[in-house]
Amino acid sequence: MVAFGKKLKNRQFEEWQGYYINYKLMKKKVKQYAGQIETGGYERRYVLKDFSRMLDSQIEKIVLFLLEQQGIISSSISKLGEQQDMLQTEPDLSKIVSLREAYRDIGRDLLKLLSFVEINAVGLRKILKKFDKRLGYRFTDYYVKSRANHPYSQLQQVFKHVGLGAVVGAISRNLVELEDFQGSYLSIYDQPTCPLQDPVIDSIKAAIDRLSYSTSFLTFLGQHALIVHEDLPTPNEEQVDDERYHFMSLLLNLMNTFLYMVNTYIIVPTADDYSMSLGAAATVCGVVIGSMAVAQIFSSIYFSAWSNKSYFQPLVFSSIILFVGNVMYAMAYDFNSIALLLLGRLFCGLGSSRAVNRRYISDCVPLKIRMQASAGFVSASALGMACGPALAGLLQVKFKIYNITINQNTIPGWVMAVAWLLYLIWLSISFKEPAHLSQLNHTPEYNASQAESDALEKGVTQPLLVSEGAHQDDDDDQECDVSEEPSEDSRAPVNSIRAAYKLLTPSVKVQLLIYFMLKYAMEILLAESSVITSYYFNWTTSRVSLFLMCLGLTVLPVNLIVGSNLSNMFEDRQILLASEIMVCLGILASFNIIIPYTVTQYVISGLVMFVSAEVVEGVNLSLLSRVMSSRLSRGTFNGGLLSTEAGTIARVIADATITLAGYAGQSRLLNVTLLPSLAICILAIIGTCLTYNSQY
Repeated sequence: MVAFGKKLKNRQFEEWQGYYINYKLMKKKVKQYAGQIETGGYERRYVLKDFSRMLDSQIEKIVLFLLEQQGIISSSISKLGEQQDMLQTEPDLSKIVSLREAYRDIGRDLLKLLSFVEINAVGLRKILKKFDKRLGYRFTDYYVKSRANHPYSQLQQVFKHVGLGAVVGAISRNLVELEDFQGSYLSIYDQPTCPLQDPVIDSIKAAIDRLSYSTSFLTFLGQHALIVHEDLPTPNEEQVDDERYHFMSLLLNLMNTFLYMVNTYIIVPTADDYSMSLGAAATVCGVVIGSMAVAQIFSSIYFSAWSNKSYFQPLVFSSIILFVGNVMYAMAYDFNSIALLLLGRLFCGLGSSRAVNRRYISDCVPLKIRMQASAGFVSASALGMACGPALAGLLQVKFKIYNITINQNTIPGWVMAVAWLLYLIWLSISFKEPAHLSQLNHTPEYNASQAESDALEKGVTQPLLVSEGAHQDDDDDQECDVSEEPSEDSRAPVNSIRAAYKLLTPSVKVQLLIYFMLKYAMEILLAESSVITSYYFNWTTSRVSLFLMCLGLTVLPVNLIVGSNLSNMFEDRQILLASEIMVCLGILASFNIIIPYTVTQYVISGLVMFVSAEVVEGVNLSLLSRVMSSRLSRGTFNGGLLSTEAGTIARVIADATITLAGYAGQSRLLNVTLLPSLAICILAIIGTCLTYNSQY
C-alpha cells in the first residue's frame, strides 16, 4: 500500500491540518460508493451528486483558508510598506536591513502557503482519478470543466493560484527598492528583463512553476510526443533538472530528430524508381522503405538502455551509423546491388536515436520548459517529414564525379551523409554531457530559516508526488495511514518489457492499438504513393514530392486547431472517435471502385485520411500521456519507447504488405493494401466504443 502522505510533524502545519483536503475520508467514501453500486444500493446519479457536493465542500474549505492566509500576508506587507515609506525621509541602514529580512520572512510564509496549495492540488487530482478508476466513470472531465469555467469558480483558486502572483510582485518590488535604496529611480516594472536575484524569490518562482501549466496548444503538442511526465517534481528534483539542462544540447537533440525524419522520408518519392533501376519490381520500394523501420525496432531498445548512462555517446554512434548507411544507400546504384541498398537502409534504422531524444527531454529539461521542449520535438518531426519529400523533389540532377553517379535516386543518400557528417562535427563541439543523477547529491546552502522552510515543504509534499498511475496494483481495501512511507519499489522505473506490459490497463492497450492503426494507415498512404500515382496518373517525382510535402505541412496546423479549439469544445474521446470514423471514411473513399480512378479522388481521400489520422495521433497520445503509469516516465522501458515500438511495428507490417501485394499486380495493389487498413481501423473504432461506454 502506497501512502498518500506522512504525519505532519511541523508545528505550523499541525495548525493547518484541518484545512487540507480530507483524502482519507473521501477515499473511504469512494470505497463505499463502489460497494453500494455493486449491490444496487446507490443509483449513479445519487453517487455523482453526493461526491460532487463533498468535493465542493472540501474545495471551499481550502479556498477560504487560502484567502484568509493571503489576507494575513497582504496585511503584513502593507504594514512593512508604511515603515518603508518612513525611511524616505529618515534613511537608516539598520532599518533597511531589518525590513529586507522581514520581507524575506513573508516570502517564506508564502512558500508554506504555496506548499499548502500544491498538496491540495495533488490530493484533488488523486481522488478524482481514484473515483474514475473504482467506479468506471469519466467524472473528472465533467467536474473540472463544469467548475473551472464557472464565473464563481473556487477550483481556479487551487489550480491557478489566483492572487498569489500579486503577493509575489509586492514582495519583489519592495525588495528591489530596498536593495537600490540609494539613487535608483527604476522599479521592477521598468526592467522586466532584469528580475531580482534573491534566493527567497527564486524559491517562490520555482514553486509557482511547479503549479503552472503551459498554454493549451503547447500542452497538446507536447503530449503528442508522449514524453510521460511525473505528477509534480520535488524542489530538489527541480534543482537537479536545472543543473543538467543545457540549451545547445537540447537544440542538438531536436536537430537529430529533424534530420532523422528527413532521412526517413527523403527516399519515398524515388524508392520505386531506384528499385527498378537495380532490376527489382517497383513494389520492392515497400521493403526498401520498411527496412529502416525493421532496424528501428531493435535500435530503440538499445538506445533507450544506453541513455541510462550517457546521452552524448549514443548520439555520436547514431550519427556515424547514419553517415555510413546513407553512403551505402547511395553507392548501391554504382554497385548495381539491391542488397547493398537494403543494407544501407538497415544501417540508417540502426542509427535511430529518437529514444535518446525523448529521454533527454524527459530527464534533463526543467519542468517549466519541458512542455515547450516536447512541443519542439513534435514540430521538428513534422518539419522533417515535410522537408524530406520536398528535398527529393528539388534534387533532380544527373552527373558523375570520379565514376560515382549522382542522380535523383542516389543524391538523397549523399545529401544526408553530408548532413550527418556536419551534425557530428557540431555535436562534438557543442554538446555538453549532463551529470549523472548520482553525482548531483549535493545540497545548496541556506540560512537557518530557509532550511526550515525547505524542510517543511519537502517533508509534506514529497510523499504526495507519487503518481496514482504508478500503482495499478494498489489495494484499495487497505486504509490510508498518514504515517506510512511510500515504497521505493513502487516508484522505480520498470526494467523489462514484460513488467511494462503489466502496467498497461485495458484502455491503454486499446489506445496503443489505435496508435498502431493510424501508423499503419499513414505508412500505406505514404510508402505506396509513388507507385500508385505513377501507375494511375503518370506523376513525376516532383509531383509526388509536392503531394507528400503538402501532407507533411498539415501536421502543425491540424494540431494547432485541435489543441487550441476543438479540445476546449469537446471531450478528447469524442474527438478521438469522430476522427477514427473520418480515417475509416478516407480509407473507403480511396478504394478503386469507380473507373477511371481520378486524381481528385486520390488527393481528397488521402488528405482526409492523413489529416484525420494526425488528429487521432494527437488526441490518442494526449490521453496516453495522462493515463499511462508514471513508472513509465523514466528508465529504459518508458512510455515513449512503447509507443515508438507500436508505431514502428505498424510501419514494418505496412511496408511488407506493399511488397507482398505487389505479387497481385500493380492494378490490384491499391485495393489489396487498403483492406487491412480498413479492417484495423474498424477494430480500433470498436475498441474505442467499448472503452468509452464502459466509463459512463
